[in-house]
Amino acid sequence: MILRIIPAMSFLLVVSCAGYKEMPVEYDYSYKGNFKKYRTFDMIKPAGPYDPTMDNPVIENYIIARMKFLGYRQAEKKPHLLISYKMFPDSLQFTGYIQPEIEEWIKTQDENLNYDKKKLDLKTGTLLIQFFDRRQNRSIWQGYATTLYGPIDYSNNRHLRNAVISILDKYRFWAEGFLEGNVEVRADEDSDN
Repeated sequence: MILRIIPAMSFLLVVSCAGYKEMPVEYDYSYKGNFKKYRTFDMIKPAGPYDPTMDNPVIENYIIARMKFLGYRQAEKKPHLLISYKMFPDSLQFTGYIQPEIEEWIKTQDENLNYDKKKLDLKTGTLLIQFFDRRQNRSIWQGYATTLYGPIDYSNNRHLRNAVISILDKYRFWAEGFLEGNVEVRADEDSDN
């Protein structure tokens, strides 16, 4: 069964990326992330006063679609990952980290590596997406995109789609058990163990 699903999903990915123009993306991650152990996610709803830079249904829908494509199940109750995003219409200085590519690091999962800071001057129109491990209460991954050709136009659905795809293409982890066809809800799904 899973062998029939993968080619169909690959076709859908190719079709969905038609017209896609990759944007420059940087990402950072925590050496404490359990990237191969997550199965569920939900979107963080900002608390406090309304912030239009953290509320965009188009961005949210693209993030949800991408996570579901990777086999993650959206769950309101005790999800493994909490996802937030923020649009920065102005330029900003941002602290990132010099790290091994995540695909290389995952082979050893060495938690004792240093976080070597790097200062980034991001242009106007930057989109930041962050993943939080709910059980660890920490950010475990963040990706941010801007464009070389000017700011991301937040009123343009194509720009938003390209930004989300560009960022989440750097998060390359399938939900635990998804590729093996083991997607049923386990008894410990909602536990905090």
